[in-house]
Amino acid sequence: MATLKLLSFLILQIFCILEVANSQGVELGFYKKTCPNVEAIVKQTTAHYISRAPTLAAPLLRMHFHDCFVRGCDGSVLLNSTKGNQAEKDAIPNQSLRGFQVIDAAKSALEKECPGIVSCSDILALAARDAVELINGPTWAVPLGRRDGRVSILLDALKNLPTPFDNFTTLKTTFGSLGLNVKDLVVLSGGHTIGMSHCFSFSSRLYNFTGKGDMDPNMDQNYIGRLKIKCKSGDVTTIVEMDPGSFKSFDTDYYTMVSKRRGLFASDAALLTDSQTKAYVLSQVNPYGSTFFKDFGESMIKMGKIGVLTGKAGEIRKHCAFRN
Repeated sequence: MATLKLLSFLILQIFCILEVANSQGVELGFYKKTCPNVEAIVKQTTAHYISRAPTLAAPLLRMHFHDCFVRGCDGSVLLNSTKGNQAEKDAIPNQSLRGFQVIDAAKSALEKECPGIVSCSDILALAARDAVELINGPTWAVPLGRRDGRVSILLDALKNLPTPFDNFTTLKTTFGSLGLNVKDLVVLSGGHTIGMSHCFSFSSRLYNFTGKGDMDPNMDQNYIGRLKIKCKSGDVTTIVEMDPGSFKSFDTDYYTMVSKRRGLFASDAALLTDSQTKAYVLSQVNPYGSTFFKDFGESMIKMGKIGVLTGKAGEIRKHCAFRN
């Protein structure tokens, strides 16, 4: 009898622990009672901007990615610098981000509908999803309940964001430290199917790969020739398509480019240096047998749970660019 009571007590404790853990995480329908129209408002706002400027989809997706990789998905990438403190937004990798006006507009609309309820970090997660869907990409259910962080430091972005120059080992370590596996790495890299890049992010592959004025042998030489026409040595202003001919449409063409050694970045080429990621790249080349859309949604949900602030942690900002 004593053993049975002890077992019952332990089972009850496990359920209590699980219940607490679940209450502290993000969840579907979080605003069902407090702001039931949140997703419709964010989608309507996002659609308003994307219909006029479809190229905003890529930076909105990238903004969410950059937010989650630094201090977790807490909206810290949205904060402006304060006196004596440069924010994540000011770091070189984030200086090319666009679309902050979309988040601000959605926040303004939500403050009228349900003031002080919806976090900027949740708005960003929803806008990234909606932006992808609006350019014919996949959609996914976004668990909500994130709160906004109060800290945003430039150096954190420089230290924690993956770079276009990373090799596979570095990428695996960076993603792994956040609970993302190798499949997540190759799937989320597929986000490069949309958007543009400055020449300096890959020009070393064209002009000075090993410091001897050479080209990257891992890049298709004909593709290098075409890129050299657009990107002269030392060019820091020109931008080119990451997925030529398809950079406004979310599709599987990125994997076709990578398979042909035409991935723009060293980090793209790195996907062919590991057996698991290479196999995934090759499996997505045929769009009719592709699992990319399903996989992308799953990895985005997983990424969106990194380091979230919930409960009484953080705050719900009144304005996304400023702490309360």
